[in-house]
Amino acid sequence: MADEADPLRSLVPLVSALESKGLQPVLVGGMALVALGSQRITRDFDFLVSSRTLEPDLVEAIYREGYELVTKLSPAGEVAKTLDNPRVASARLNLDKPRSVSFFDRKKALRIDLLLDFPLSGRKIAGRASKIRTKTGEIRVASPDDLLRLKEIAYADRKSAADAHDLEFLGRMLKGSRKRKDASDEDSSDRAGREGGSR
Repeated sequence: MADEADPLRSLVPLVSALESKGLQPVLVGGMALVALGSQRITRDFDFLVSSRTLEPDLVEAIYREGYELVTKLSPAGEVAKTLDNPRVASARLNLDKPRSVSFFDRKKALRIDLLLDFPLSGRKIAGRASKIRTKTGEIRVASPDDLLRLKEIAYADRKSAADAHDLEFLGRMLKGSRKRKDASDEDSSDRAGREGGSR
């Protein structure tokens, strides 16, 4: 199971493998909201990457980190079947050309979903992302504004209660940060006015 105290810590080697291939992975979805303070419960990690394909050498690198391609989910959304051969997994991905791909590490009971430059540009999201530090390295997390856009797209597609809850959380968070920014701007303006008047 992923480290409960620092669940992102287990992902750093995989993130490093993706970065070494130039994919600029950015954490999105429920776990990104948890990193921003949401009480949401989620079981998987979603990364938006700046590529529409996964080259065979990258699939090999993902397998070296202990992950296998998920080929079947149960009706409850649990991993039911994986492919244990990276070459077969690469061939399948090349044939299917999916927009998103799931990998599962059985030892850690950890699932990651890679969104392949979908539904928004991975490079643009990466350019606006912030980095959070774990004990083993850094992971990019999408900005709240980009997370809101991604959740709006997901909600329009799925109409899920979890997505609706996430939209509420992000709405409150962004409203609060805008209020703080406005208050800070007013303080700066007042200070500038006082300093200008005292001359």
